[in-house]
Amino acid sequence: MAASRLDLVFLWHMHQPDYRDHASGAFVMPWTYLHALKDYTDMAAHLERHPSIRAVVNFVPVLLDQIDDYVRQFATGEFIDPLLRLLASADLDALTAGERKLLLETCFRCNHATMLAPFPPYQRLHTLHASLVQESLGDGALAYLSGAYLADLLTWYHLVWTGETERRREPLLAELMAKGEGYSRADRRNLLAYIGKTLAALVPRYRALQARGQIELSATPACHPLAPLLLDFQVARESLPAAPLPLATHYPGGRERVHRHIAAAQDSHARRFGEPPTGLWPAEGALSTAFARQLAAAGCRWTASGEIVLQHSLGTHQPASQRQAAHHPWQLADAPGLTLFFRDDRLSDLIGFEYSRWHGRDAAAHFVAQLEAIAAAAPAGETPLVSVILDGENAWEYYPYNGHYFFDDLYELLEARPAIRTRTFAEVIDSAVPINAAGAADAVPPAPTLPKLTAGSWVYGTFSTWIGDPAKNHAWDLLCAAKHSYDQVIDSSRLSVAEAAAAEAQLAVCESSDWFWWFGDYNPAQAVAGFDRLFRRNLANLYRCLHLAPPGQLDVPISTGRADETAVAAGGTMRRASDHPAQST
Repeated sequence: MAASRLDLVFLWHMHQPDYRDHASGAFVMPWTYLHALKDYTDMAAHLERHPSIRAVVNFVPVLLDQIDDYVRQFATGEFIDPLLRLLASADLDALTAGERKLLLETCFRCNHATMLAPFPPYQRLHTLHASLVQESLGDGALAYLSGAYLADLLTWYHLVWTGETERRREPLLAELMAKGEGYSRADRRNLLAYIGKTLAALVPRYRALQARGQIELSATPACHPLAPLLLDFQVARESLPAAPLPLATHYPGGRERVHRHIAAAQDSHARRFGEPPTGLWPAEGALSTAFARQLAAAGCRWTASGEIVLQHSLGTHQPASQRQAAHHPWQLADAPGLTLFFRDDRLSDLIGFEYSRWHGRDAAAHFVAQLEAIAAAAPAGETPLVSVILDGENAWEYYPYNGHYFFDDLYELLEARPAIRTRTFAEVIDSAVPINAAGAADAVPPAPTLPKLTAGSWVYGTFSTWIGDPAKNHAWDLLCAAKHSYDQVIDSSRLSVAEAAAAEAQLAVCESSDWFWWFGDYNPAQAVAGFDRLFRRNLANLYRCLHLAPPGQLDVPISTGRADETAVAAGGTMRRASDHPAQST
């Protein structure tokens, strides 16, 4: 008897919000280049070592814009990222008090269990710093930390943010880690050159993977907007009928703004990768009927979301039947030509949250066994399609060795099981055939039609992560007010073409979903405060682009939040919304 077959699509979503202050051009947070150095590099390497594994890799244009910006910094040697500028500094004894504070506040931000404790020299640096802080000796005592201490701290921080595959391949990293301390300016310059080389090679590596047919590259609307809410705040009540909404009744001109984000993503993708993307992963897996229609009208052939959105749309709360429904594509009558895929939340969350605590081989074997159980339970003659979708960066620092052994074991086990085929969404769509022509080995039947689409996201199947909280709603009201001013100035034709383009670029950044996620008292106060400041700074800069004075309320923090800095104090960086386990409401 032939083994049961199963098709598996991995979608690795690569995204970081825009961390630039567009008024000054400076980066205010380093996460884009650090994740590129560690996670985007490792994820490419895992695929390169396992050429028969196929996947979809999703790059958000605003992330790629920032990577390009970093590549330019290294090409010119003019660093607008303060951490890189300090790494390149000739004399770390001569730093200002503000620069010292930046280093000491930044260079222990990582998951301490996997990125600090395994490295005794780095741990000693932390212990020394912690002892000064705990003794409440104040900034004066911290000033006694020498330039040599700061050199070691900067070097180790960047070393622990390198990819595990790179540590096994790059002699410089092995030499620096073995040295342990006493890093010279030459050491730091060599490390800086390595970082620049790695960032410059990153996008070409993914282009090469696409060129050999191993991956499909997809995109997200340009600045990662919560498109369904830009179109209509009321859709938040499709999954949460009692959800509180902003005072503003709607986002002004939302349909045109969503169109601009889609078109900008298609243009960005074609410029970088040779052709527009076949499909778009929506920011936060957030879909609504109106948004699906816009995607279809823009020529998108596929999109995807979380399976709880499918559950709400089908009106079933039976996990078994709902999960089986997620194991094939769907179509929507209101969006002809667009195929919808739904994430297997349980399997995706096992990778995102659970397997980091397992031995890599055990986790990989468990995952494959879950797939085989799904295949065995499928109706006779059917080949389930399982979509595993999650962020391609944030989970790995919780894994030992950045997930190196887990991925090697997982991809190796999948390669050894021909009954499980890794595929891409574009390939699945292209292999769909009419019912009367079915029978080809790779053919899949046409997707059934979804009777309706209940608006929601991949987080709990709702929009509660981005709207409904008083601080989130206030942030929307501030954005709506700025958009009213934007429309009035643009309609008046007072701006030059270049000024209007700069204002629109700043508006697009303000429309990102990321700002709204961070508001609320469930995130660490220090992290909330940082994103709060940057969001208000972006809005203020939008007013300045319009030659208007920013309103005074932008000087007032949006979210007071509770004073909970435990995650940062413990050394953990925050996982994004998409890394929260999906839950049914």
